[in-house]
Amino acid sequence: MNKINQLFANRGERKLLSLYFCAGCPTLDNTGEVIKTMQQRGIDMIEVGIPFSDPMADGPVIQDAATKALRNGMSLEKLFGQLEAIKNEVTIPLVLMGYLNPILHFGIEAFCQRCVQCGVSGTIIPDLPFKDYMEQVKPVADRYDLRIIMLITPETSEERIRFIDEHTDGFIYMVSSAAITGAQKSFNESKLDYFRRINSMNLRNPRMIGFGISNKQTLESSQQNAAGAIIGSKFVTLLNESKNADEALDKLFQALAE
Repeated sequence: MNKINQLFANRGERKLLSLYFCAGCPTLDNTGEVIKTMQQRGIDMIEVGIPFSDPMADGPVIQDAATKALRNGMSLEKLFGQLEAIKNEVTIPLVLMGYLNPILHFGIEAFCQRCVQCGVSGTIIPDLPFKDYMEQVKPVADRYDLRIIMLITPETSEERIRFIDEHTDGFIYMVSSAAITGAQKSFNESKLDYFRRINSMNLRNPRMIGFGISNKQTLESSQQNAAGAIIGSKFVTLLNESKNADEALDKLFQALAE
């Protein structure tokens, strides 16, 4: 069974926590160390960012991390090499998050094949049109048992959400707002209404809520309305400041308790 499906099947009532970081930031060679430290500290799933020069869905924190990673010399081929080196030590699901351009340049078939070789269970491609997903990407990904995770926002229609739910597997990434990524202090009532609306749809796939989670209030709101939460910008900031995954996680857990 794919590790993503296994995670959600076995979680029971437990709420999940997934973290994002950008490969190659703060240093080129810290990818394996960051992943292994996260696993040791109880993180359930990890999103590994593929740095790209034009990350349009990302806020300044992740844009800056991507710029630093590219300057450090990170590439998709280097990332695959780093992941392959630790694949026998990683038991939790790894999800690559990246934009379509570098993946097309690498080749869809080659990308899916390398993902599986390196222990990657799924990928998130924010700018992948759903038509292209259905016609070009899904048939290849299915052959490799690789999950393509799709995003929904408060503006996504119910018809579209149900179509995504029917044609994807793993989980649905619920973006907390239509804005770019970035930490928020709280979720307003309109966001909570959106969470409740999606809850009432009784979708087949579990959902994870991401974008803006940085403290106890936003974490609890997410966990109450989905299978768990995804944290990106807050952890990227702490990792960049401390240059040490253990210290960054200490500070993150402290912030999530406040």
